[in-house]
This record gives sequence, structure tokens and C-alpha cells, in this order.
Amino acid sequence: MKNIAVIFGGRSVEHEVSIITGMQIIENMDKTKYNPIPVYITKDGRFLSGESIKTIVAFKNSDFSQAEEVFFKPYAGDHNLYTIRSKKASILSKESDQVEIFAKIDAVFPAVHGTNGEDGTLQGLLEMVGIPYVGCGVMSAAVGMDKVTMKDVYKSHGIPMTQYTYFYRSDWQNNREEILKEAEKIGYNLFVKPANLGSSIGISKACNREELISAIDIAVSYDSKVVIEKAVENPREINISVLGYEDNLSVSACEEPVSIEKLLTYDEKYISGSKGGSKGMKGQKRKLPADLKEEVEEEIERLAKEGFKSIGASGVARIDFLLDKDKVYLNEINTLPGSISFYLWEPTGLKFSDLITRLIEIAEKKYEARKKNITSYDSQLLNKTSYGAKLQ
Repeated sequence: MKNIAVIFGGRSVEHEVSIITGMQIIENMDKTKYNPIPVYITKDGRFLSGESIKTIVAFKNSDFSQAEEVFFKPYAGDHNLYTIRSKKASILSKESDQVEIFAKIDAVFPAVHGTNGEDGTLQGLLEMVGIPYVGCGVMSAAVGMDKVTMKDVYKSHGIPMTQYTYFYRSDWQNNREEILKEAEKIGYNLFVKPANLGSSIGISKACNREELISAIDIAVSYDSKVVIEKAVENPREINISVLGYEDNLSVSACEEPVSIEKLLTYDEKYISGSKGGSKGMKGQKRKLPADLKEEVEEEIERLAKEGFKSIGASGVARIDFLLDKDKVYLNEINTLPGSISFYLWEPTGLKFSDLITRLIEIAEKKYEARKKNITSYDSQLLNKTSYGAKLQ
């Protein structure tokens, strides 16, 4: 049986959402094939593990007294999760701390939403260790996280999007009027978003200059980079999930979230309808499958695959679209979607446990492909030059 480290929590404003996703993965993993090992990253960055944090109860009670602090060594090929245990003092030796193997890890299942996890930082650590992991690599995770870079890539691929502009917090501090004029060139109504957050946190709609200033003040408090987008009036939001790696891609059913407001709030996404259990994104009201014209649905499926491939994504992602009548706009990609979008795959007959298995299998396939890469080149360069001399 393989040990799968499920990493969740993290130093992110999406910390609690990540806990829900992590618990869902642990609960639904096929226990005949895999042994899930929880690795919880606290809000101050400590890694904790142990049987006591395999259920949501520990997090509701904030009780981690039975958990052990663990860590990975950044050594290539070392797939162990370590802990430090104190040895009792004896006559012959003083009390000392000793590093011990906590568990041998066969693969990692990242479930950290937002910054310091979904943005490629965690993936970078796992690449250095050289361990199989689920989902996007460093580059695709970083591109998918940054809404501006993501849009620039999609623009270069001819993928339809609404107009947008962006700026940095320092620009807002020094050139407010210029930023406001640039945004107003696009024309109201506008959405203002932190470039590197999800879950609707820090996002506001602005219908005039006063609201625009207020929206920007909110966004720059969450991120140093802010994107402003043209709002589609009376849009239909359509979401779809893509699963796979390279050219072997499949798409889920399409959903249409239902909200009283034009913008789904954090509470609507994760709290509404979730009493008595951790339904996560499934607790939200939705039409699933969405009622779409055949040609519109086919266009969404085509653009979803193109959006997934163009940033080099792998594993599973949710891609959000906006419909203006029959005109399709790609809004954004979520490379680590809440609840790993299992609910979008249920209408296709793919169970949550089977989705998790598929993702681990894709991770192993990617890992085997990476192992074939040459990582050392013997050039004799050091023998051909002297230290400090100009290379010839």
C-alpha cells in the first residue's frame, strides 16, 4: 500500500478552504490502494502530522496536542517525512533530540489553496526533493495563480477574454489618477481583483469612480498586484473541469452556479448549504449540468482544453467562463480547485475516489517522465578556466 501525503492548510487567506479540501481527499481516498498521511501547514508555517488530524474535529476544536511536527529534507531522492523526537536522559548520556523517519512517502497530494502552495512554491520544494506529486508543476501553477500572467498567455493563444488592465500597489500609491483614467478607458462596469487570490476574496464590482477607488483600496490590501476587468453585463457563469496530462485530456459536465448577487461571495461558495458536513464547493447552489446550446457547450469544452494545455497544466483544474448570450469568454483557470471539482465529474460517472486515484496515477506518470531528463552535463568547464578569469 502506498503512503500519500495530503498537504493542506498553509499561510494563505484560503487556509480554511484548504482544510476542507484536504479532509475530503483523505476521507475519499481508496484505502485499499493508498494510506493517506495528513500534513497540515499551520498559519505560521509549521508542518504537523498524525492520526489525530485525519478528521475535521481537530480543526474545529483547534486541538493539535497529539500531532507531531514533521518536515521534508530538501535532498533529491529522499522521500521520507521526518520528525524530531527527544530522547530521555540517562546516566551515560544527556537528553538529546534525534531526527527520525516519520513515514516513507510514495507521492504527495497538494491541497493548499492560494499563496504559498497553489502558486508553485510548494511544487518547487517537491521538485527539489524529487517526489511524485499531484497537479500542476511550478511554471503552470505560477501562471495559473497570477491572473495577469494567465491572461497574457491566453491572449497570445487567441483565447477570448474581456478587456483588462493591471497595476502594482506602488503605482496606486504614486499615480492614482493615471490608473483611474486607464481603467475608465475600458469603461464601467468593472471588476477589481487581487492578481494572486481566489475564493472571491478581495474582489469587488465598481460601477462608478467612487466604487472603483474603494474596490482598489480593498484589492491592494490583499496583493501587491491588481487586475481590473471589464464586466459582462447580465452574464451567465459556466464552469467546467479538465482532467489529464499533455494531449490526454477529458472534460467534465458544465455547471452554472446560481447566486442572488452578480458575484459569488466567499460564504456562498463554501458556507451556504454546508451545515452538518464539509461539502465545500458542492454546498453551493448550481445547475448541473448547465442548460446550454450544443454548439456553445462544444466551444466551452474546446476552449477549456486549450486553456489547460496553453499553460502546461496537469492533473485537474476548473476553468470558469462567462457567457454574453452565445459569446464565450474564458474568465480564469483554477489549477487547484476547491474540493478538486469532484462534483463536476459525478454526472460523467467518475466517483470521487476514482478521481483521486486518476490524479495519483497521472502524478506517477509525470514523475517517470521527469526521471528520463538528463540533469547533469560533464563539460570539464572548471578545468578549462581559472577562477576569476574571463571565460574564453
